[in-house]
Amino acid sequence: MIADPGQIAQLAGLFAAAFGAATLLPFQSEVVFVGLQLAGTVSLGALLVVASVGNTLGSVVNYVMGRGIEHFRHSRWFPVSEAQLSRARGWYARWGVWTLLLSWAPLGDGFTVVAGIMRTPVWLFVALVAIAKTGRYMVLAWITAQVGA
Repeated sequence: MIADPGQIAQLAGLFAAAFGAATLLPFQSEVVFVGLQLAGTVSLGALLVVASVGNTLGSVVNYVMGRGIEHFRHSRWFPVSEAQLSRARGWYARWGVWTLLLSWAPLGDGFTVVAGIMRTPVWLFVALVAIAKTGRYMVLAWITAQVGA
């Protein structure tokens, strides 16, 4: 059980970094995760849960943006051209929801936006993204344990 205010603050910072890193904002959660793991002040289980939940919820923000962004596609400021949007739809139609297992990768945020545009069922989106995000943090924790040992 976490009762120490210092641990709560560390986990809140990790959550914020993980959440931000999953959105289109330029955040990096890996440095915070590794730093906290090496510090050993919070259990690895708590780090994995908080980082995974934060990162998955950040991806939900992208999904919601994707669901609503098409309403603005004819605006001058719209971030992609009609051709780019059509290409993204075709790509997603070809590769499908399984691309969400790559949502942990550097360009994975784009996959989560496209999933919203393509109206992927929310339950399936969350399940696949959670698997990908949790898997990434588990691999990162394993690598950190090997290097930090």
